[in-house]
Amino acid sequence: MKLTYNTKDRPKFGQLIVFAIQQLLAIMAATIAVPAIVGNGMQQTAAMFGAGVGTLVYVLFTKAKSPVFLGSSFAFIGSMSAAFAGAVSVQAGYMGLIIGAVFAGLVYVVIALIVKLAGVGWIDKLMPKQVIGPTVAIIGLGLAGSAISNLNAGGYLVESVSQVIQDGAIVEQTSMVSSAYPLLAVFCGLFGLVVTMLCSVYGNKNLKLIPFIIGIVAGYAMCALFTVIGIATGNDGLKLIDFSHFSGIGVFTLPKFTFLEAMKGVSEIDGAYIGSVALAYMPVAFVVFAEHIADHKNISSIIETDLLKEPGLHRTLLGDGIGSMAGAIFGGCPNTTYGESVACVAISGNASVATIIATAILAILISFVSPFVAFVESIPSCVMGGVCMALYGFIAVSGLKMVQKVDLEDNRNLFTVSAILIAGIGGLVLDFGKIQITSVATALILGILVNLLLHAGDKKKNA
Repeated sequence: MKLTYNTKDRPKFGQLIVFAIQQLLAIMAATIAVPAIVGNGMQQTAAMFGAGVGTLVYVLFTKAKSPVFLGSSFAFIGSMSAAFAGAVSVQAGYMGLIIGAVFAGLVYVVIALIVKLAGVGWIDKLMPKQVIGPTVAIIGLGLAGSAISNLNAGGYLVESVSQVIQDGAIVEQTSMVSSAYPLLAVFCGLFGLVVTMLCSVYGNKNLKLIPFIIGIVAGYAMCALFTVIGIATGNDGLKLIDFSHFSGIGVFTLPKFTFLEAMKGVSEIDGAYIGSVALAYMPVAFVVFAEHIADHKNISSIIETDLLKEPGLHRTLLGDGIGSMAGAIFGGCPNTTYGESVACVAISGNASVATIIATAILAILISFVSPFVAFVESIPSCVMGGVCMALYGFIAVSGLKMVQKVDLEDNRNLFTVSAILIAGIGGLVLDFGKIQITSVATALILGILVNLLLHAGDKKKNA
């Protein structure tokens, strides 16, 4: 594809800030979702700070040649929960988050050293286009459910009581559901999506560079209109925006950094706990390594530069690994390259690493600014769901573009692609105790094995 800004280009300062805000909006929802899911007092603003620091570390190690943002990794949610579950106190759990991230980062460092010594030729043989293409596609397709789920949500969460039959008796179950009309939420989300698409396709040069900002703002404005009407008429079904996020906030706030909390639990750490944390984190790092390869193959195809060769896979691994350590020290969450960031680069045509640096700095700064964080938290899920339909779709299409270059008339390639797509879309997850291999990693591993098996006779024919 044709890029408006290449990796080395530097937009004007005003444009740079706007582009950075767009990148930030693209990755923020997922980045702050991880600490919210893990709980135990983890703070979303600290996670944003950690993501910013981790990204700057990544940019440094990759010699400012890879235009991708690092955010909180969903793959480590189970590991993070295990760190708290096995700790004597919450403070000790925070120390466990840092210890675990260090172990995970060390896995990346070791793999980086191996790659440095052995080169990356084996990667291309192990993961050719018929393996990487469908894997990238399922990264996007695997997020489709999240986008649609968000598209149907919005407004305030209210308690809902339902009756179910359990062991022959009628039992009441309570759950939290959205107060807004589902069809109204879908309408507002799709409105934001349509505006995003129109800006990207028919907008002038400037609008094409910021379609997500325009789409999110348009969707937010539509939701605000219905919310005001709902407040005026007392109709809760029209209230799509929860403005309570803005109540009682100051101008500035100090994030609850992980290392500050962890210092309180140092005395409660022993060898057994460190061992259990290492066991919870290190295997997951190997799984995320597979996704690391897929993400960098994807962004390489967009910028038409093989990042595995320049600056080199060993550098991207070090940037990801050390960046995860740095991010966890501040925010508790190990980081990983974000598909949302890659998709934003693809759709906007802006691959400027200067934009990624500005985004990282902005993430650090806004973690201290309460109103901006409150605004982001108040963006209705339906709006983000609508815009993410485009983001996640572009990730999937990027993978399918790679598959286009594969000879699918060859049954060996056809079976490889088929196995990956069905395993990934079907959600094949493998659990080994506390260790979980995600559907993306499982599909990739299966694809590698199938491809090697079906091409095993190639060497014999050439001999």
